[in-house]
Amino acid sequence: MNSAPQASYSWQARSRSRSRRWVLWTLLVALLVALLSTLVWLAGRYEVSQVQSRLEQDAAQMATDIRAALTRNVQSFQALQVNSPSPEVWRLLAADLLRENREMMRLESRDQALDLVAFAETPYRTSVFERLGRGATRSDVRFACTAAQRFSGPAYSTSYFLPQADGLGLEVLDMCLPVLVSGQLAGYLVATYSLPGILSELVGRRVARGQGLAFTEADGTRLAMYGNPTRGSRAYIAQQLLDLPGNTLVLRLESQRSTQALFPNLLTALVTAMSMALVAVLALLGRDMRRRLKVEHDLADALAFRKAMEDSLVTGMRARDLQGRVTYVNPAFCQMVGMEAGELLNNGVPPPYWPPERVEEYGQRQASRLALGATLPREGFESVFMRRDGSRFPVLIIEAPLINAVGKQTGWMSAILDVSEQRRIEELSRASQDRLQATARLATVGEMASLLSHELNQPLAAISSYATGSLNLLQSAAADVRQPSSNEDLQLAMRRIAEQAERAGKVIKSVHDFVRRREQVREPIEPRMLLDAVMPLVSLQARKLAVRVLIEVDPGCGPVLCDRTMVEQVLLNLARNGMQAMQALDKNRRADKVLTLRVRPAASNAWSRWVEFAVIDHGEGISEKLAQQLFTPFFTTKAEGMGLGLSLCRTVIEQHGGFLGFEAVSPQGTIFTFTLPEATSPGKPPELAVQAAPAS
Repeated sequence: MNSAPQASYSWQARSRSRSRRWVLWTLLVALLVALLSTLVWLAGRYEVSQVQSRLEQDAAQMATDIRAALTRNVQSFQALQVNSPSPEVWRLLAADLLRENREMMRLESRDQALDLVAFAETPYRTSVFERLGRGATRSDVRFACTAAQRFSGPAYSTSYFLPQADGLGLEVLDMCLPVLVSGQLAGYLVATYSLPGILSELVGRRVARGQGLAFTEADGTRLAMYGNPTRGSRAYIAQQLLDLPGNTLVLRLESQRSTQALFPNLLTALVTAMSMALVAVLALLGRDMRRRLKVEHDLADALAFRKAMEDSLVTGMRARDLQGRVTYVNPAFCQMVGMEAGELLNNGVPPPYWPPERVEEYGQRQASRLALGATLPREGFESVFMRRDGSRFPVLIIEAPLINAVGKQTGWMSAILDVSEQRRIEELSRASQDRLQATARLATVGEMASLLSHELNQPLAAISSYATGSLNLLQSAAADVRQPSSNEDLQLAMRRIAEQAERAGKVIKSVHDFVRRREQVREPIEPRMLLDAVMPLVSLQARKLAVRVLIEVDPGCGPVLCDRTMVEQVLLNLARNGMQAMQALDKNRRADKVLTLRVRPAASNAWSRWVEFAVIDHGEGISEKLAQQLFTPFFTTKAEGMGLGLSLCRTVIEQHGGFLGFEAVSPQGTIFTFTLPEATSPGKPPELAVQAAPAS
């Protein structure tokens, strides 16, 4: 029977409790809002007081600066009257002073009766008294000078307005300074100041953007102004009295400010932000947890991607610390040296992939490279590593500093390439090139076959003739033993036979030596010997083509270090090309068909000396279009040429470290030059040799 009233009472109690909680929360929120509003209002008032205080300090400092500047000007006026200068000299000195002080409009020298003796006006504008004349302001001058005589010092008149010819006006005031000579009044110096000029020249640089500076009278009438304060909802004004002898001006500094920000200073913003942060911290924490999980997932994906990328590389990667210990290797490097990563990491020096016979050499080179630090040039160098089975293989190492996240070097990262296959291919290419050179030599000899038959016919015919004569002499001697000269003739004939047979043998031997393949061995050879070796073959074609060959060898040239057979082939190819280039000359110019083989020292330095070989012809020359493809393999202008001669010549010379080039000869012809190193060159300096040597 009482259940209904009890339920009603319980519901009312819960309702009252809920109402009290809402009232408490409402009061708490209202209190917090009131507290924050009060804090913001107090901070704003404090900021206003700070701005007003700074503005008043600036105004006081500007007034002080104006007084100090006017005092310095008085000292300059006093210096102007030293030694009582003549009016002409005084005008010159006054003009200089006016150029230095733009706030002055006019300087006057007056006698004791205030009559004008001399004057000078500012060069920066027309005379301010042009419209009214100076006489209209004589009372102001007399007032200022009377006050100056009473003060025994400078005195200032009240400011007055001068209308100008351009329709505007200018507020000015006069300063009068008594001039004393031996303690007696000798006259007055009157200076006319522009009030806007005083503001702009003496304190204008201190006026910030959004501020305005003005001279006003005591009642607030504005006399002059500099600057233009921006419009805003609040104006800050600071006034300072500028006390001058005989006159007092009010210096007014104005600053306009827009509507005050919601958080005028750091303290208010910090308190408000902390209050708001309490509400948002849980939401931020939840979002941070979600982001952290996402970052961890992305990091795991990045690590998996990096691992897959490292496993797919064929380039070995190796990291070392600053002490040279290996701290990281990728699978490609482990496969390269045939070892596990655990066998390579954190081992001391020497690592297990260094060949034992090079441990000392590699250790010294590693120390020198590590000592260079980040200045080590990032250039690849070659070295030799050892596999687990003891086999050696060449590698190319490219090394760079390993920099951590804070920009500090922690070691070195190396990219290592196994160049064994590359070296094998280079060896095959070198062998193919040797075979190609032999083929070119055979082709050259094939072209000379007709020349050889003609050249060998002469000594063989001479041998046959001398042999027939010898037989006749023998028969004559047998028939008539009384001929005493038959033995001498027979001996002469036999000598001729031997000479001609030797001549034919030399021709055959020179061709045989040129054609046969030999190992490439570089040896010191005199330049003259190289020329003499190819001269029999050059002479064959020279006689056929009616070309005269000249040889010029500088005696100062030392022996060159080269592969004799390869360089002889270069000389022969260039000589044959030069003789063929002169076949287009007409019969009247046969005297110009001269081929010159010249040898002389080339440009050298302290570390290497070079010898220059030159083949000079007087043919048609090489056109600009032809010069672009001259050294291209299989490019030729001959009907039956292979296009390999000049390409092989350049390759041979570059393998010797030299250079093959050409240029035109005046008035007609071409000169091909190439250089070879002298066998007595001192070589590279020790420090360069160390840098060029491979490291481990």
